[in-house]
Amino acid sequence: MNQIEILRFALRGLLANKMRSALTTLGILIGVAAVIMLVAVGEGSSQSIQQNIQRLGANTLTISPSFSGGGGGGGGAMRGPGGGGGANTGPRTQARQLSLADAKALTDKTLAPSVKSVSPVVNASSSTATYGAASHSVAQFVGTYPSYFEAVNKPVAKGTYFFNDDVLAARKVVVLGQTVVEELFGAVDPIGKQISVSGVPFTVVGVLKEAGSTGMQDADDIAIAPLPAVQQSLSGFGSLGQIVVQATGAGTTTSAQAEVTAILNQRHGITNNNPDYRVLNQATLQETVSEATGTFTVLLGAVAAISLLVGGIGITNIMLVTVTERTREIGIRKAIGAPRSAILGQFLMEATLLSLVGGLSGVLVAFVGTRFTIAGIEPVLVPSSVVLALGVSLGIGLFFGSYPANRAAKLRPIQALRHE
Repeated sequence: MNQIEILRFALRGLLANKMRSALTTLGILIGVAAVIMLVAVGEGSSQSIQQNIQRLGANTLTISPSFSGGGGGGGGAMRGPGGGGGANTGPRTQARQLSLADAKALTDKTLAPSVKSVSPVVNASSSTATYGAASHSVAQFVGTYPSYFEAVNKPVAKGTYFFNDDVLAARKVVVLGQTVVEELFGAVDPIGKQISVSGVPFTVVGVLKEAGSTGMQDADDIAIAPLPAVQQSLSGFGSLGQIVVQATGAGTTTSAQAEVTAILNQRHGITNNNPDYRVLNQATLQETVSEATGTFTVLLGAVAAISLLVGGIGITNIMLVTVTERTREIGIRKAIGAPRSAILGQFLMEATLLSLVGGLSGVLVAFVGTRFTIAGIEPVLVPSSVVLALGVSLGIGLFFGSYPANRAAKLRPIQALRHE
């Protein structure tokens, strides 16, 4: 009996019980689709987090006070590129706020050769911007230097950013995020227009490229102006909320962090492991997140793989029932000369066909499923997961179908013909 005849007998056997075959195939379909979909969700979540981190600059260090309190109007930690993480909180009695003098010290190329730029940052809280009858409470009103735009990866889509001359002259110019532009200007071109921020006039010189949301925060709800202008008009001349440091390259970020730490420790008189500031290294954060999300994706795939195992057990169960039902047929075929390999091949073929059809259907369902957003995450189809899930489904058909097929092949013709 050749392979074509074995395939023909296998198809005939499966089609004889269409509903049973369909339900068995459904088990494999669900398993394969679940594996591919969950891995896609994990990968999509990972890429989303990575993109959010990369928006902040891969070679960026964000220095912020390690506690809240003390200092002037600009001392509050902003919701911009920095945030948590970094060094442990030191005692209040030793604490010093970050200052412009600290930022200037970090620009010393002799002490910090790995540092490309330093951007002191203040954040004016409760800043309401108005233009005509429109009003909007800006989530982040940042006062900083021009180097900030490159350091935190905020390119300008329209107009221009401000320059060092604007900082020296304390000019009241501002670059707006897309959300602020939409709320205040709608379809009107904002470039050259004057807005009022808490009663202080600022001229719009640029619009930032759309960045999208970062978790619960709208990254486009931001306004950036020269540091002295914000200090004079909005925040006061207090301490800094942050210092954003850009390393000379992604490979020198760790060196830059060591240099920055040494300079600040010396200036703040830190002699222990409890500095009064914290340093967030975006490159280190990105590596940590990559590892965590990778583990998360593997766990999701492993959980989904359990359903594949259940589908394989279903194949074994159905094939055992099939062998029992067709015992007399097996006896007749063996009695007229069908070799053991033909019987074994037929039942293995049936089990493999069930897995193959279920696997291919599962891939199709998963492909359609990844076109939709799931829990706010856009799934990213991982080709290796498709190949792996389909390969495992075929392996399951062979593995779980081998026992029933071998049992059928071992039946003695006399005993099979006597079976009722």
